[in-house]
Amino acid sequence: VQLQASGGGLVQPGGSLRLSCTASGRFYSITKMNWYRQALGKQRELVAWITSSSITDYADSVKGRFTVSRDNAKNTVYLQMNSLKPEDTAVYLCNGDIRPYAGRPTRNYWGQGTLVTVSS
Repeated sequence: VQLQASGGGLVQPGGSLRLSCTASGRFYSITKMNWYRQALGKQRELVAWITSSSITDYADSVKGRFTVSRDNAKNTVYLQMNSLKPEDTAVYLCNGDIRPYAGRPTRNYWGQGTLVTVSS
């Protein structure tokens, strides 16, 4: 199983980006998916998460600006980021609990990061 994140880039303050994280390989189901970020010299921070039933939650720093969603048919989770600020600059990483087979425990996987730079 692999998680592939994409969609990062350079954007001006106030702009928007949409990140994607797609799971590939053989597995039974995806349960909870998370988006983390890590800025240079700072600790990794949980930004948003979404459950298998699409319950979501967000870090206070991004509430009202970021929206996490999922497309189960595409095994993909999205992070829509609006009203971006320079302090949102970070490497964004996706992380997920994936069940390899029916009835078996989930395993946790990390994708590679995608860099988001918010600068004028």
